[in-house]
Amino acid sequence: MAEKWRSELTDQLCKAVVALESEEEACDFLVDVATIGEIRALAQRLEVARLLDNGYTYPQISQQTEASSATISRVKKFLDYGSEGYKIVLGRMKG
Repeated sequence: MAEKWRSELTDQLCKAVVALESEEEACDFLVDVATIGEIRALAQRLEVARLLDNGYTYPQISQQTEASSATISRVKKFLDYGSEGYKIVLGRMKG
């Protein structure tokens, strides 16, 4: 699943993210590369993943994040069957 989106340009984007050295640099990069709406959507998905990982129910997550059930379901799918990206980030954010 993950390989379909990979290209020279997407690999370059991933390398750019890895090159960031601080939260401030990450914020500056996100503001330059994405719209505020796109950033908020990514932030919402990460929060949905965090809440799912902590055992919250779909209604609780929807109430807290205003995410649709489709978004919650999509994030759940990637938590369960994805490339472990959410799990890696969530684990590192905890520790």
